[in-house]
Amino acid sequence: MNKNIGFGRIPVGQVEPVIEHGAYPSKATVNEAIPIRARIIREGHDEVAADVILIAPSGKQIRQPLPQVWPEGLDIFEAWVRLDEMGEWNFYIEGYGDAWHTWHHNAEIKLPIDQDVELVCLEGQELFKPAIKNAKSAGDDKAAQLIAEVAAKLKPENDHKELARLVDGKEIDEAMSLYAPRLFATPTQKFPIRVERKRALYGSWYEFFPRSQGAYQDESGKWHSGTLKESEKMLERIAELKFDVAYITPIHPVGSTFKKGPNNSLDATEEDPGSPWAIGSPAGGHDAIHPDLGTIEDFDSFTAKAKSLGLEVALDFALQCSPDHPWVKEHPEWFTIRPDGTIAYAENPPKKYQDIYPINFDNDPEGIFKEVLRLVRFWIDHGVTIFRVDNPHTKPLLFWEKLIAEVNKKNPEIVFLAEAFSRPVVMGNLGKVGFQQSYTYFTWRTSKKELGSYLMEVAHETADFMRPNMFVNTPDINPWQVRSGKPAAFALRMILAATMSPSWGVYSGYELFEHKPYRPEMEVYDHSEKYEYRPRDYEAEPNLNGLMLQLNEIRRKHPALQQLRQVELLETNNDDIFAFIKKDGDSEIIVVVSLNENEAVSGEVSIPDRALPLGNYELIGVHDELSGRNFVWGRKNFVALDPANPAHILVVQRTIH
Repeated sequence: MNKNIGFGRIPVGQVEPVIEHGAYPSKATVNEAIPIRARIIREGHDEVAADVILIAPSGKQIRQPLPQVWPEGLDIFEAWVRLDEMGEWNFYIEGYGDAWHTWHHNAEIKLPIDQDVELVCLEGQELFKPAIKNAKSAGDDKAAQLIAEVAAKLKPENDHKELARLVDGKEIDEAMSLYAPRLFATPTQKFPIRVERKRALYGSWYEFFPRSQGAYQDESGKWHSGTLKESEKMLERIAELKFDVAYITPIHPVGSTFKKGPNNSLDATEEDPGSPWAIGSPAGGHDAIHPDLGTIEDFDSFTAKAKSLGLEVALDFALQCSPDHPWVKEHPEWFTIRPDGTIAYAENPPKKYQDIYPINFDNDPEGIFKEVLRLVRFWIDHGVTIFRVDNPHTKPLLFWEKLIAEVNKKNPEIVFLAEAFSRPVVMGNLGKVGFQQSYTYFTWRTSKKELGSYLMEVAHETADFMRPNMFVNTPDINPWQVRSGKPAAFALRMILAATMSPSWGVYSGYELFEHKPYRPEMEVYDHSEKYEYRPRDYEAEPNLNGLMLQLNEIRRKHPALQQLRQVELLETNNDDIFAFIKKDGDSEIIVVVSLNENEAVSGEVSIPDRALPLGNYELIGVHDELSGRNFVWGRKNFVALDPANPAHILVVQRTIH
């Protein structure tokens, strides 16, 4: 294998996917279609071709053609591959001089016009001889016989136009493409691909606070916390709505020092539960259950219940402490000590989080690593398969790289989601070092231009290292676009999230149209559940339960909505209409969404041939999974949407019903 940096005899460059020059593996999931690309040239006018060689974790090698794709002038060679085994794969690309197609190009020009016929036939005979030998060596007697038959007829005394037709057949092209001599074969270096389970890419998430499930006020006004046992009822609801992941906020003891009251105030009483992200009290730290929620046995029952319902449990993993956490006394070196002797609390000036101490990774990185690894494995042993990591961008990248690699070495099924609403490079780097998923900017993308640009970014620019999870809201984010409280705004944002990304999520209360901000200029909920109990009647009318169920059922039914990369924007002549198409094999889905929650909109959706080749059909049938209606579509299509029916999710049927 050529390990030199630079071009070989056949120059192969701009290989994709390659992350940081091959320092980190690109991402894929089992049987996900992923593109392998390169720019390949050679001197002169002779043809060039290439293969991609895939090396499985077991050592098995798979060779697949890497054909040239449009536009030809850019010398792009691309193949979509599916890797069928979890683990560490490698690939390399081998470029070579394509003797067969070089000769064939000359033959199809010269033979019909009787130019250099004898020489063309001699050159062809010289090419067919080794091809026959190669086919026989490969045990492909059928191809060897076919090549031999064509070679026997390739004589200058035969009709020249008939000779041109003879070498122009599909079968001989396929045989010679496989077995003709490959000149100057030039391999690239190997590049890694990490293949993970499908949940790393696809899933529907539902977030809730366990302490709110079954919480109530007694006659004196005193609040009583919900419990993990009561939360099992929520698991049943989540499963009925066809979600895949039950994501719970921190369940650990909450500190009392600088405990926050309603709306993040500093005047908390003993009755206030405090923020669950202020982790740690005399009752324990990150490996303890808040006494109000129950016991570790109750948690085991909770995860067992989830598993029985086909749900996975995602646990919020926040590496930070309240001033009452046991670590503060046991390991003061894990925190930042100010010159006045106090421990620095979390700040994002002018915001202050006096109830939280950040971890300082500089003084004892190895000690912190060992403890955090122990904690992760502790929760894995108690049924957690996914960790939603709070603020990972405030910790060293090297720490996450080492931790995730060590966890996945023993437990490759574990998924880490980065809650990093940070700068694009930071979010991307977290994905490169190992995070399987990331929160996104979806919450702040609202216009057709913004949505289209961001969809193309996550599908094409960052898909090799950052998998998106599009949450419609979070406990921290009360989205601006739903502040009106209008049901159509909530519905269209859910439809967008559930169709644009293979992973999407909702924080409880969204389906009940909760929308009041603490202050108009602030992006937080009034009476945020982060600081208060919030029991809800999830069957109260109106609600979006039916739409949530419908979206999750549609996603499970159609592979096109379970993948990220194969998506194209569709042109619309109305900026209030956003449209795109997703494909995976035979699964083809067209999504059309109104971006106007106030009034009806109409317009035209155009489908270019590159997005959906119609073949011999000028018209196709499409079935709307939302309304159940069938339509006939062509290249240009009229749509009319309104707040009560803000979208189409159209299954391409190819035939008209």
